[in-house]
Amino acid sequence: MMDENRIGSKIVHCALTVHRNLGPGLLESAYTACLAYELLEAGLEVFTEHPLPVVYKDVKLNCGYRLDLWVNRKVIIEIKAVKELEDVHLAQIITYLKLTENKLGYLINFNVSRIKHGIKRVANGL
Repeated sequence: MMDENRIGSKIVHCALTVHRNLGPGLLESAYTACLAYELLEAGLEVFTEHPLPVVYKDVKLNCGYRLDLWVNRKVIIEIKAVKELEDVHLAQIITYLKLTENKLGYLINFNVSRIKHGIKRVANGL
């Protein structure tokens, strides 16, 4: 079993590869598909657009939440292609981490000239 930090290192490497090949300016869906491909090639298990129900009073409610990428069921990746990340994007991934009880997530904005400025590591203190 690979731990979250090792998975995270592979995620960052794969994001760098995708950005190096595509650059900024594409739709989120293109970056999501290419990053999923790179992660699979790196030997990771990847779920794309995975539905995420909300549990309310012991009832699972399908409210339309979807994880962009869920890696090894341990690390969540939320993909963006925006001018700049906003607080609402951070709140989104924190909510996903809480709902899945995962400890680690990455908020990745591919619409930057240097990808290192677009990667935000997010930890859930549970």
